[in-house]
Amino acid sequence: MQCPQCARRTTRVVDSRLAADGTQVRRRRACGGCGARFTTFETAELVLPRIVKRDGTPEPFDETKLRRGMTQALYKRPVATEAVDAAIGRLQQRLQGDVDRDVPADRLGEWVMAELRDLDQVAYVRFASIYRRFQDVNAFREEIAQLEATSTPTPGQLSLIDNPATDDDDTETDGDANTQS
Repeated sequence: MQCPQCARRTTRVVDSRLAADGTQVRRRRACGGCGARFTTFETAELVLPRIVKRDGTPEPFDETKLRRGMTQALYKRPVATEAVDAAIGRLQQRLQGDVDRDVPADRLGEWVMAELRDLDQVAYVRFASIYRRFQDVNAFREEIAQLEATSTPTPGQLSLIDNPATDDDDTETDGDANTQS
């Protein structure tokens, strides 16, 4: 590894540890020439299948493009970056496990929607509206109805549509407050 300070090509490893849930190796290095210390990370190079777009043209899988699409759907939603990273990791594992060397974009899109459904229902509907090319408000209504019928929000996830029946529960009275001693 080349030293970032003096560009010397011989550096020595001072310490090695696993990082990122065991998917990376963190190495602490020292330069023999200038004495600079720096950290490097090693990850396995994965051979992922090509994505075949709707028009039939294949293109290499691009994690940046996937992350951008998910981030746009999750814009201003209360979802941790770590949760998005984990979802992208699961998608990459799924792609790696796929026996086809060319994966249709439709299949990847469905996998992304499943991950977003688990992360945040609003983000799921945002992504689905573009991915499935909703033409009118009725398409949104149908997707929301299907979402409400098939899934329950994960703990901590905001509800897609407020339930008016639960809004009246705030008017409970405390029986002990009215009793006199």
